[in-house]
Amino acid sequence: MTNPPLPKNQNKSSVISRRGLMTAAAAATGAVATGAVANAQEAKQAAAGAVDAKQGRLNQSVCKWCFPKMSLEDLAKEAAAMGMVGIDLLDPPDFPTLKKHGLVCTMVQSHPLSDGLCDTQFHDMCIEKINAAVEATSAEGWKNVIVFSGNARGIDREKGMKNCVDALRKVVPVAEKAGVTLQMELLNSKVNHADYMCDNSQWGVELVKRVGSDHFKLLYDIYHMQIMEGDIIRTIQQNHQYYGHYHTAGNPGRHELDDTQELLYPPIAKAIADTGYQGYFAHEFLPVRDPIAGLRDAVAQCIV
Repeated sequence: MTNPPLPKNQNKSSVISRRGLMTAAAAATGAVATGAVANAQEAKQAAAGAVDAKQGRLNQSVCKWCFPKMSLEDLAKEAAAMGMVGIDLLDPPDFPTLKKHGLVCTMVQSHPLSDGLCDTQFHDMCIEKINAAVEATSAEGWKNVIVFSGNARGIDREKGMKNCVDALRKVVPVAEKAGVTLQMELLNSKVNHADYMCDNSQWGVELVKRVGSDHFKLLYDIYHMQIMEGDIIRTIQQNHQYYGHYHTAGNPGRHELDDTQELLYPPIAKAIADTGYQGYFAHEFLPVRDPIAGLRDAVAQCIV
């Protein structure tokens, strides 16, 4: 088949030139469209990854010890970007870094976990460290200092409770005057902290009642109490007035709040918010994947 004759006053080179222009224009249009799609996808991904904890009713924070490969500076920067209010379980030398990023220490450390208030041999040491932590916390205008029952070491529960009450009545007046609340953490004695005395809500709530001060409450760790007693939402609803702080983590494994574990955090977070809770809600999971992606997801789940 022969090519049709060229129109009059049109040569072969002009046809090729026009075809080239049309091809180039089509390519340019395709490139623009591809670029627009790529930009839209990037924007969608960025929007999906962005979280702002301040949009919810809970004041979210995070525990630094769970992110050992990150500097406090880097974690503080990430926490602030996610709308979190602070970082848990730090000491006074860490405070300047927090304040640089507009954060607070949502729980200040005091005495060792296993050497606690249920055993009188540790009272002098614990009281000294608690008072020092209260002073440092109050100086910043912050709220919380952690305390522990410690391990029983053969002490029965009633005696251990009496020992805790005796020690707390020496330090709670100091905390009251300073506007600070002492928070005893509920920990599991089944998996992580064998022999720890304050390992269930019933014992802890009774201790709070005996101390009888609004400046002594329980740190309700959801992971630990799932192991020890379960029935998380109902327990929170019935006892929320005794809980002054919350920790999160997945169970089993104490990892991310994802579909590998048995706790469903959005309704738990909602139940806490629905009690009118105004304190701090801190993430304390050990990441096994990208730590910031896991933290971002945990924050998003708990925006209620």
